[in-house]
Amino acid sequence: MQQILVVGLGPGSWENITVRAWEALRSASRIFFRTEQHPVVAEIKKRGLKYESFDYLYEDKQSFNDVYETMVNILIKEAQGGKEEGDQIVFAVPGHPLVAERAVEMLLEQAKAGSNKVEVEVISAMSGIEAMYTCLGIDPTRGLCILDGLSLETTPPRLDLANIVLQVYNLRVASEVKLGLMQYYPDEFMVWVVRAAGIIGEEKIVQLPLYELDHLPWIDHLTSVYLPPNSILNGLEETEQLKPACLYPLDSLVTVMEALLGPGGCPWDREQTHSSLRPYLIEETYEVIEALDKGDMDKFADELGDLLLQVVFHAALAEQGEYFNINDVILKITQKMIRRHPHVFGEEKVKTTGEVLVNWEEIKRQEARDDDQEIESYLAGVPLAMPALLRASKIQSKASRVGFDWPSIEGVKSKVCEEFGELEEALARRDQEGVFEELGDLLFAVVNLARYLKIDPEGALSRTIDKFIQRFNYIEKKGIETGRELLQMSLEEMDHWWEEAKQQKY
Repeated sequence: MQQILVVGLGPGSWENITVRAWEALRSASRIFFRTEQHPVVAEIKKRGLKYESFDYLYEDKQSFNDVYETMVNILIKEAQGGKEEGDQIVFAVPGHPLVAERAVEMLLEQAKAGSNKVEVEVISAMSGIEAMYTCLGIDPTRGLCILDGLSLETTPPRLDLANIVLQVYNLRVASEVKLGLMQYYPDEFMVWVVRAAGIIGEEKIVQLPLYELDHLPWIDHLTSVYLPPNSILNGLEETEQLKPACLYPLDSLVTVMEALLGPGGCPWDREQTHSSLRPYLIEETYEVIEALDKGDMDKFADELGDLLLQVVFHAALAEQGEYFNINDVILKITQKMIRRHPHVFGEEKVKTTGEVLVNWEEIKRQEARDDDQEIESYLAGVPLAMPALLRASKIQSKASRVGFDWPSIEGVKSKVCEEFGELEEALARRDQEGVFEELGDLLFAVVNLARYLKIDPEGALSRTIDKFIQRFNYIEKKGIETGRELLQMSLEEMDHWWEEAKQQKY
């Protein structure tokens, strides 16, 4: 069986060529370089070895895959045409043969199939990755993800680990790599660009913001990019409370959504807009609350998934419009939660929940100042579309945080009685506008009482509504049993069955 030796040429310095690699090159029947664009090739040429290069294929073929397929076919054909048993064809590649060398991968797949009667042996070498350990002073055992700059779409970076992006061949590839990485990192994230790692006298290292990656005129086939572990995207130190590996757990759902919105996807989904989805967002929110109130955890999980789908759906539509994507959504809320919890992720100390809430509001106002935004009223930011009971409770809670509150529950109860009295006065005057106004004041005072008692007014009212429905259903049931419809019952009869329903704990 004829043999192809795949030889690694190391990162670039002649000193890094292994003895075994040199012996294989010297004893080869024919030598093929994947590319001459490697520093040791000139040294090999000086030593009188003749070789052939596949560089011409990069000009002739339409894609990298076509280039590699052609290389493999040529190598196998040359090996099969060997004149004597034991003739060795050497295929020499930069770095380590199994690191970012698709042609070698394809060659090994062909040999494993066994139909070509060609044996392939790999001779190891130091890769550019090992050279980067030294020039950057990093320890790979702390976690390192190796990426191909030509395949970031299929293999994204791991934000919790350091990442090295190989094969940043030229400015065009650098631009594509930059855009790919900016899907996961802030534009200003600091990266290291390394050229000629491990090549004595030529090594170059530059640190710059990610958005400037393709601004370096000297980027070439010896260039790689190093990204340190992302300390929660904002230069903050990682803590035990943070799990950056879980920053983007939505990939599978995002992929499903992309398929639904893409060519050949779901016609209904593709017709939707942010406005058309608005009712579903509201509906799913209420269904989550309903499952929570019922205490059905399985249903609760299911409804949370439906609500999450709405978030992913809106993010996917925004990405189509080139506004933002799901990673931007996660990035913004992650940064916000860290900024607004300095007592967890910073040095600030708090003792009570009240202090946390006061700090939260002050941080929000500071954020507005930092962004040169006009400072809104302290009570701004409560959505107008929020249900009125919830909105009243939210407004009262915010006012309470700065001390605008009753000193005791007695004042709150007195206010409820006062507002009820004013409502009666408006009723006595038959002042319809006044009744409207005073009823609103009374409801607002009752909500304040609920807040003081630490009771959710929306939840309390919802429970009462459910209780009313159950008791009314009991009246309907009794009417059916006695052959009487609701309209045939007197108020006294209905009140009788109502009281019976109460006694039976409806």
